[in-house]
Amino acid sequence: MSSAPPPGLDPEQLRRFLDRERPGLVSGPLEARLIEGGRSNLTYVVTDGTGRWVVRRPPLGHVLATAHDMRREHRVISALHTTDVPVPEALLLCEDDSVLGAPFYVMEFVEGTPYRSAAELAPLGPERTRAAALGLVDTLVDLHAVDPAAVGLADFGRPEGFLDRQLRRWGKQLDASRGRELPGIDELHAALGRALPVSPAPTVIHGDYRLDNVLIDGDDRIRAVLDWEMSTLGDPLTDLGLLVMYSTPLDLPDSPISTTATAPGHPAAAELVERYAARSGRDTSALAWYTAFAWFKLAVILEGIHYRWTLGQTVGAGFDRIGELVPVFIEHGLTTLQEG
Repeated sequence: MSSAPPPGLDPEQLRRFLDRERPGLVSGPLEARLIEGGRSNLTYVVTDGTGRWVVRRPPLGHVLATAHDMRREHRVISALHTTDVPVPEALLLCEDDSVLGAPFYVMEFVEGTPYRSAAELAPLGPERTRAAALGLVDTLVDLHAVDPAAVGLADFGRPEGFLDRQLRRWGKQLDASRGRELPGIDELHAALGRALPVSPAPTVIHGDYRLDNVLIDGDDRIRAVLDWEMSTLGDPLTDLGLLVMYSTPLDLPDSPISTTATAPGHPAAAELVERYAARSGRDTSALAWYTAFAWFKLAVILEGIHYRWTLGQTVGAGFDRIGELVPVFIEHGLTTLQEG
């Protein structure tokens, strides 16, 4: 590890805090590195040369509302640690900004690999890739089988009217980043509103469930589900719809948005849905709506990134081509809803 501390984490300050709150946990000076990836909150690996831990904090220049994210993330993984859902053990939460400049929490380090693209999966071969994708479905079934009240999460969200609120929320997000004409997106938003399904019983949902948000070990087992910043109580089929969307080949060469769906051995989306339905006992007949909603939601997210790029607020490779993807996601959403 580099001896230069990464932005947003002062190893000496963290060491003093850990020595005070968890005496004996750390046995020497800490070094830290920022893990690349992740949509918003920052993730660091810290070590004293013997043990390793993970620290999560809001982005630099965070707003006050993100303090809530740390508390929610810490709460949900603490609650799920006693269930069949594999999550890192949450060690402690700090809501005192004076330590690192923002709230943060510390959790155990879990060995495993997040697979972000078909190219990364390819060396596993078809059988192991298939096992990893099916394991992703089985773990989602386990998550949705958790009784929120039994693990202290009965008040973790407001499931009543969840889909309607989600649709309105992402519509507002779209309005906040309108910088160009996007044919079909208002049509898709309106069609989703007209066809709103009746939600099944609410569950804990992850909110961004996909292969690169889990760690997989050498035996192709999921060791940990990560990135719980969008988790809440809500409609479980939103998680499945998102997983189906991410399991659909985009057929876009050199796309800046990676997909694992084209890896040899990756099951087709229909097989993933069948497995989820068989194992969970849930009715998935309305899944076209949830998948179309996932396409809409990602179209809005990508348009927001494109809009910020046009304003010069986003720096990095690939951002200049994000805008090209938005019409593709809109078209997938419209087609999915019509065929459903």
